[in-house]
Amino acid sequence: MKPIISTFALACLCLLLSVPTSAQSSKAVKKYPVEDFFKNPEKSSYQISPDGKHFSYLAPYESRMNVFVKQADGKGKATRITEVTDRDIAGYAWANDNRILYLKDNGGDENFAVYGVDLDGKNYKALTAFEGVRTQFIDDLENDDDHIIVGLNKRVPQIFDPYRLNIVTGELVMLAENPGNISGWMTDHDGKLRMAFTTDGVNNSILYRETEESEWETLMTTNFKESMSPLFFTFDNKDLYASSNIGRDKNALVKYSISERKEVEVLYEHDEVDVSSLNYSRKRKVLTTISYTTDKRHWVYLDKEVEARYNKLSKELPGYELALTGMNKAEDTFIIRTYSDRSLGAYYLYSDATGKLSKIEDVSPWLSEGDLCEMQCIQYKSRDGLVINGYLTVPKGVEAKNLPVVINPHGGPWARDNWGFNPEVQFLANRGYAVLQMNFRGSTGYGREFFEASFKQWGKTMQDDISDGVAWLVSEGIADPDRVAIYGGSYGGYATLAGLAFSPELYACGVDYVGVSNLFTFMETIPPYWEQFLEMMYEMVGHPVDDKELLTEASPVFHADNIVAPLLVAQGAKDPRVNIDESDQMVAAMKERGVDVHYIVEPEEGHGFHNEENRFKFYRAMDSFLDQHIGAGSKKAIKK
Repeated sequence: MKPIISTFALACLCLLLSVPTSAQSSKAVKKYPVEDFFKNPEKSSYQISPDGKHFSYLAPYESRMNVFVKQADGKGKATRITEVTDRDIAGYAWANDNRILYLKDNGGDENFAVYGVDLDGKNYKALTAFEGVRTQFIDDLENDDDHIIVGLNKRVPQIFDPYRLNIVTGELVMLAENPGNISGWMTDHDGKLRMAFTTDGVNNSILYRETEESEWETLMTTNFKESMSPLFFTFDNKDLYASSNIGRDKNALVKYSISERKEVEVLYEHDEVDVSSLNYSRKRKVLTTISYTTDKRHWVYLDKEVEARYNKLSKELPGYELALTGMNKAEDTFIIRTYSDRSLGAYYLYSDATGKLSKIEDVSPWLSEGDLCEMQCIQYKSRDGLVINGYLTVPKGVEAKNLPVVINPHGGPWARDNWGFNPEVQFLANRGYAVLQMNFRGSTGYGREFFEASFKQWGKTMQDDISDGVAWLVSEGIADPDRVAIYGGSYGGYATLAGLAFSPELYACGVDYVGVSNLFTFMETIPPYWEQFLEMMYEMVGHPVDDKELLTEASPVFHADNIVAPLLVAQGAKDPRVNIDESDQMVAAMKERGVDVHYIVEPEEGHGFHNEENRFKFYRAMDSFLDQHIGAGSKKAIKK
């Protein structure tokens, strides 16, 4: 079920675009159509059944991603077992050898529901499709073929109760009633609900019980800035493996003794970045790998068997990063995914028994990695001395000199950019733009001090870090200072508006994608299940009453009269995170002043455009917009 979690967590996308430049080498670079970067893959998200006899994948059916199943031995034809036509399936997983579960919302409302269907396409059932209810995944109950544990905000919209769900009949049995302050639940290796996490918005507690019949005990209470995050129980279900920054700046992997109420071992820590990823073998009950991200993702091997397998595969697939995306229950047959900064890679089937590696499918064979661009890891210093890590992508076949540039701050803002294939970045570079992505202060993974440096700094030092990236590009001679655009989604959309409003001299134009414009109305319209965290948001962003002046200063909509650069705005009408009013306000303010603004609203989209035809429409508009204002066809380029 882990693929459901990862796909579900990835449901909030951020998207990008690009355009041609006047600086070209003598060897022409192939210009790909918009659709080649943003269309649905022919086949993706490969997984293998628990018995290893079948593999599954997502592929388009009537332009929507649906689940297909095929025998792992290659015999017979693939069978489509779902028929979703309104919206792509957001994620899916094998529940047992015969049944697949998938997630889908309606029109971008993010009220994801679980649906079930058998291997032959029969016994379809909407399992948690309740009006206005969102499903959380808690446990796949590996040793129970008929049930999983989910969280539902069915009883109270603001909180989630845990239920045991029968994946065939849809029967739900509540396992505990959330008293109102529990923000998450955790099971042990036997699927017993034994941990809960509470919050008052600022202070978080970890609750524990010896058995499901026992009373809850509090293991610890900390302020949200300092925390221990349990990852899973030790294999005897007595203690915990966790990621903790208690008493340190960076998160470390630790073993925590429940009986002693303290950390008893540090498994791994890094002096530059947080470490929070620890993996294990369910079958052999051993820890296998640790991963952490500095410039790129790095691995620490705790298990000789896994290390030997990785080394063998690395030799057979040189030049690519490897990811294990699925395995059978016996843990001897695997789905392997390759990728790089210039390729979405391919899927492979690998067998420990035979040592055979066979390619299943290239993800995007219509894109040649020889035509695409390297993503370089870079650093620069902020004006107050912080080291800002980032990624620079320069167009193929041109010198990194005097280029039009798109500044691309990430969403979150408490997230981070990573090295790897990014279709938006590659599209922009293919059109001749350099692209700068930066992990400004507050970006996750760099420790507590870097995180706290972002508090109440929207539009201030967080924005300065972005502006300092522009200054760095100019000082290095990479950017043409007259042809710098800014584009981002979600918080990146806010940063776009803030950049145009608070440093209008830097940007020739901007593209705001589902971005916040008014910090007051933004916090008034958050989804109900975010309300538990409002006090934390007040401390991190600002309080609408106590910090009224601060939020007014930081809200671009109140400074629209500073914006002189052309603006493109894109918004999903059903966005539950950044309400459409955020974009409506900004567009109205721009039009009132006569500033060039192009507004795209998609009625059946939410926080990001997921349906293929809507992505195409947005990126085509961005392509034309950027070309007009900073591309080869712009007046500024012609004057050069």
